[in-house]
Amino acid sequence: MLVSFLKKIGLTFSLNDPQWGRGSQNNDQNGKKPPEGPPDLDQLWKEFSQRLNRFLGQKADGGGGKGGGYRSDGPGAKIGLGVIIAVLAFIWVVSGFFIVQEGQTGVITTFGKYSHSTMAGFNWRWPYPIQGHEIVNVSQVRTVEVGYRSNVKNKQAKESLMLTDDENIVDIQFAVQYKLKSAAEWLYNNRDQEEMIRQVAETAVREIVGKSKMDFVLYEGREKVALDVGVLMQQILERYKAGVQIANITMQGVQPPEQVQAAFDDAVKAGQDKERQKNEGQAYANDVIPKARGEASRKLQEAEGYKSRVVANAEGNASRFKQVLSEYQKAPAVTRDRMYLETMQEIFANTSKLMMDTKAGNNMIYLPLDKLISQSDSSAKAPVAAATPATGPASESIPTVEMRFGKDGRARDTRDSRDREVR
Repeated sequence: MLVSFLKKIGLTFSLNDPQWGRGSQNNDQNGKKPPEGPPDLDQLWKEFSQRLNRFLGQKADGGGGKGGGYRSDGPGAKIGLGVIIAVLAFIWVVSGFFIVQEGQTGVITTFGKYSHSTMAGFNWRWPYPIQGHEIVNVSQVRTVEVGYRSNVKNKQAKESLMLTDDENIVDIQFAVQYKLKSAAEWLYNNRDQEEMIRQVAETAVREIVGKSKMDFVLYEGREKVALDVGVLMQQILERYKAGVQIANITMQGVQPPEQVQAAFDDAVKAGQDKERQKNEGQAYANDVIPKARGEASRKLQEAEGYKSRVVANAEGNASRFKQVLSEYQKAPAVTRDRMYLETMQEIFANTSKLMMDTKAGNNMIYLPLDKLISQSDSSAKAPVAAATPATGPASESIPTVEMRFGKDGRARDTRDSRDREVR
């Protein structure tokens, strides 16, 4: 519409026309065209004023004075002025349209004060200076780095060095990822929003680390520290009405300061050796203690068995003695002879030496030398296996039993004992 209006008043020029802004009067007196050059701005403004006046209905005065003036025709001038005002008003109204992309929010202000927010799509507001708008991307995940910039090696010692509860210093680098949940709060409630987020993150992590031990922060407590920092940051940002939602806390590096890194590594190795030796000792104890307890239990059981055996033997011997005593009281001489014979038979069955008494008798004594020699040889080679078959025949052929009886077949000890009893 503006172009058509300019065409009506004849203000359309060709920029490629070398004579743009020059009339025929610009030719020199010889009719030759002047050399090409930039247009004369004064002449252009003069021509524009003249054509605009003609369009508005002004006509030159008939006075014929120099540079004759123009007079205004009332209705034509009003129409032209109205058209210009309408065109300008239309352009002003059209300037209030704007487009909000998906994932963005438009924030509208009226005379500089927050008015309302708009959703994605084609929107309109009152043009400047009544209202203004600002488009904010609320779907973007933003990141703030604490303790480093762009790279973990590019450390910021003022932010990363922190004091723990056990008065040790740790070097922490972490990143905070967040999204916007309120574009108006993000824009107008705080100044320098990114720096505000960084300071809140540093405050939160210093508080959490200051309440924790160094080993907990360095090893098993990393994930818990990150979670606690995120919760504390969200609480602080809610009090600030920052319009921010914390998405994630990523620990990039947690370590002792570089100045004491070597000493700390030695301390860590010593602690690991301590744990290793403790585990080895516990494994050895787990191996030895059950064996010792089993051995002790076995010995206790053996002692109980030995005790039971000894007691049973003692009780058996006592019972046997009582029975022998009862029989002895009935027939003392016969019992003594039988006990003597049994005892001597048991003794001679386990010995290779013979004791003979030949003063009172003339019996022929038979010495089983072959049996004795074979018995001694077999006992030297295999005492357990050869002793049993040798003792049987030897005990059967021992002549001491015959020596103890006279020719009349009565025992000498019996006669001697009876003689002693008579005396």
